[in-house]
Amino acid sequence: MPFRRQASRERPDRRAADKLIRSRIPVDLLAPGMRIIKLDRPWTEVPVLFQGFTIDRSDQLSILRQYCEWVWVEALSSELTPVLDQIEIQRRRRAEPLPEQLPIQTELPRARQVFEATSDFVRDLLNQVEAGMDVDLSMARPLIQRCAESITANASAMFWMNRIKHRDAYTAEHCQRVAVLAMAFARYLGMSMADMETAGLCGLLHDIGKMQVPPDVLNKPGALTRTEMDIVRRHTLHGYELLQQQHLDPIVATVCLDHHERLDGEGYPRGLQAWQISRFARLIAVVDVFDAITSDRCYRAGLPTTDAMRILYRERGRQFDAGMIEAFIRMIGIYPPGSLVELNSGEVAVVISNHPSYKLRPRVEILLGPDKQCVLPRTVDLKDDPRAPDGQLYTIAAPLPDGAYGVTLSGRIDALTQGASA
Repeated sequence: MPFRRQASRERPDRRAADKLIRSRIPVDLLAPGMRIIKLDRPWTEVPVLFQGFTIDRSDQLSILRQYCEWVWVEALSSELTPVLDQIEIQRRRRAEPLPEQLPIQTELPRARQVFEATSDFVRDLLNQVEAGMDVDLSMARPLIQRCAESITANASAMFWMNRIKHRDAYTAEHCQRVAVLAMAFARYLGMSMADMETAGLCGLLHDIGKMQVPPDVLNKPGALTRTEMDIVRRHTLHGYELLQQQHLDPIVATVCLDHHERLDGEGYPRGLQAWQISRFARLIAVVDVFDAITSDRCYRAGLPTTDAMRILYRERGRQFDAGMIEAFIRMIGIYPPGSLVELNSGEVAVVISNHPSYKLRPRVEILLGPDKQCVLPRTVDLKDDPRAPDGQLYTIAAPLPDGAYGVTLSGRIDALTQGASA
């Protein structure tokens, strides 16, 4: 489609002191009526008709949010000043935990139901692809919408479910975990509910093409040959071709193709430059690699969260979007929700949620006393500097593996969801 510049129109001042100004704003703060004069990438890389246009349709907003992070707008100062004030509010929000509408104990039964329903859907879907059958994606968006509602109510409930992993179901569980993390991350970044759902769909379907990779290559325990690596890398193309045939937002197929592209141009399959990689592909790239590093694979055990964060941070600005890496680390924290920890009092607790400004002091639920015997669970927020029974300030002494001293996250989930329908 040819690109042409829309004819400029005079905009009368609303009052004498009200001037026409230009400013750079994040795409999440765009609204109908704003005039777009410049993008953070070439116009030809974004599927819009005009080079310079006034937003008058919802699909224009959606396209800009999907492909760009920042745009330059032209508006009257009275219209733009409230928007500029929101930028600082948005920045401060990233120093706060994800908002909670419900306590985790209340939300967990619903989170478990929708998580398990989504697990069943993903397994069936990947089996269909592997068998060469026509795929049915009709339930994908409704399930993602239910996940988004649960994450909005209390993201930690879904984070807890996300930590239950099985080595023999890596691809299916990985797709689901990436979807959950992508939705939570989108919310943390201040994206709309619609964009949260789009991020979830991108995460859920980003690796669908792997089911067309021969199992002996996909699950090979040793190092891959160059030929085998080329075969695995084609999963992005397989997935893209499959998703293009579905009635989905085009960005979902594009992210499937581009989630292994890197800012330095060394990614695949197209070797894109930084400005060519969409916002959603950058987001999924961060979440995808984090989950891959921290999960057990057929050829290695998963690494601790701290190691994953160190790897991602080292590659910020080179392979991954630096701003997203830093925001993701703040959201996940050093002790992610669902982690088991031992306190300096000797008590054992599970992490409920963390605070981006207090990475070493999450909110925890104490399950075992100093003698490692069960106690009545109680919640302690370490950022408030609470004191243990002996008077010392509570701190985390060490992370613990799941199952330490007989405590498992799945067991705690079972205890909190008794009576919930499967």
